[in-house]
Amino acid sequence: MKAELIDSMGNDLTAVNAARVSFAKKKDEFDDKDERLIRYLAKHKHWTPFGHIILQFRITAPIFVARQWYRHTVGFARNEESRRYIRDEPQYFLPESIRSAPEGSIKQGSGGSHIRDELWKLRYDGKVRECIDTYNTMIKDGVAPEQARMVLPQGVETSWVETASLYAYARLCNERMAEDAQKEIRDLAAQVDEQCRNIAPASWRYLTND
Repeated sequence: MKAELIDSMGNDLTAVNAARVSFAKKKDEFDDKDERLIRYLAKHKHWTPFGHIILQFRITAPIFVARQWYRHTVGFARNEESRRYIRDEPQYFLPESIRSAPEGSIKQGSGGSHIRDELWKLRYDGKVRECIDTYNTMIKDGVAPEQARMVLPQGVETSWVETASLYAYARLCNERMAEDAQKEIRDLAAQVDEQCRNIAPASWRYLTND
């Protein structure tokens, strides 16, 4: 999985200048007074100044992670690769370990590494490779890519470009980096978190309660 920052516009000063436009004021350098303003804005959920900081990522992740990620729709623009047109060999995600089901009556989440972790990783790997081999054979035999893709499993990777404001990414990361989120999506959100932090460190710190 990879989240690559490919473009951005704005920083902490962008947010404070947007907030101060009500008083027809503008600053050229960020200082401690501006950080206090950012803290106030974030604490009281005045989100619009943070909407002027824009980031664009190219993200690659397995389909099952992408579909969770896509549940965050407000403020996001996305364009995803399509296997109606792509014919090259799919790549797939291989987890570090296979986790056991959680104890008790919890229906979602997972526990520690499964006692037969290596066995299930081998079987998963074999089945995904079998599906990809079938896909490749269908393509070579002239089957339409839009139908050949039906055989591919959720572990196959997809890639997309998405653009959103810093505030939208803060909402996403606050939810997807929580302890009860699936590990794989936490790992992806952590990559976005690191890069958003570099763009607007003060804004990000207060928006994510870091």
